[in-house]
Amino acid sequence: MPDVLDASPYDALLLLSFGGPEGPDDVVPFLENVTRGRGIPKERLKEVGQHYFQFGGVSPINDQNRALLRTLREDFAGHGLDLPVYWGNRNWAPYLTDTLREMVRDGRRRILVLATSAYASYSGCRQYRENLADALAALEAEGLELPRIDKLRHYFNHPGFLEPMIDGVVRSLADLPEDVRDGAHIAFCTHSIPNASADTSGPVEGHGDGGAYVAQHLDVARLIADAVRERTGVDHPWQLVYQSRSGAPHIPWLEPDICDHLEERHAAGVPAVVMAPIGFVSDHMEVLYDLDTEATARAQELGLPVRRSATVGDDPRFAAAVRELIVERAATERGQDVTPCALGALGASHNVCPVGCCPPRAPRPAAAGVDSPYA
Repeated sequence: MPDVLDASPYDALLLLSFGGPEGPDDVVPFLENVTRGRGIPKERLKEVGQHYFQFGGVSPINDQNRALLRTLREDFAGHGLDLPVYWGNRNWAPYLTDTLREMVRDGRRRILVLATSAYASYSGCRQYRENLADALAALEAEGLELPRIDKLRHYFNHPGFLEPMIDGVVRSLADLPEDVRDGAHIAFCTHSIPNASADTSGPVEGHGDGGAYVAQHLDVARLIADAVRERTGVDHPWQLVYQSRSGAPHIPWLEPDICDHLEERHAAGVPAVVMAPIGFVSDHMEVLYDLDTEATARAQELGLPVRRSATVGDDPRFAAAVRELIVERAATERGQDVTPCALGALGASHNVCPVGCCPPRAPRPAAAGVDSPYA
């Protein structure tokens, strides 16, 4: 029998994700949820939804979260961690508020949250915390006893998140034709966000050009590139690039875009490119469309060999990392000395988001932070 791991004072884990449509009739209502408050006409949402309609109106993200749930539960059971795992989404069923209500009715009072976003940014952290505060406010209005909620720290530099991506890049390089393999360039891809959002990502003292969002991605890219060099004996050139821009054209967003980058690398004589989506936990729609469909089609037009490496998904090493993060955070809450596990130059991220971390455009309450109204 495995040793029993101590998760106290926590009595449940909540997997918190973005959500996605699971059929053609879901697409526009889902996009209405995502864009609520922005006044975007339904006809425009139907145009945007074409990305989903090309895949039968189904985003793979929900099935990917179901797979991760299974892997987490198997890992916890196999390692003696007695902690039930629930799942809630921001923008589609199972909705966060419904899941929290279920957890409260099940008697859960100290909840840890794992968000399917590894890096610091407003949309990748603070907005999830705002959604948690909204859900808690709804339960409070129903007269339910509110649980205390904490959020696991950013895990971008945890070995269990990095190792599957390193393997994926090595496999993608090996899949390239031998005559272009050693000269291949690695494009480390992540979601573009507005420059202003990037510059204010992370704690206030780190605000500036790109903020924590860019710094964390660059650190991950260096770690992966160094590991690939050690395993292959080849020092591949690399660059951090961006995808999935969705904002107004006059607002500066992080660049270069992956398609522009492929054109530039091709013009510079690069013989092949591996696209490594380090900014995403799973192969959801933005990976399938922006990389596997749009960017790959552009590379084919250029005659540029490309491969796309895998995301972490439900890799058992990622599940083990989550288990380690839970045990680490639980020990910290019990007042024990803990050495957090993190690679690279930046060290482990904070456990509790400080005031001013990834600020919103307009003040809104957010749970699981120093300024939480639900501490």
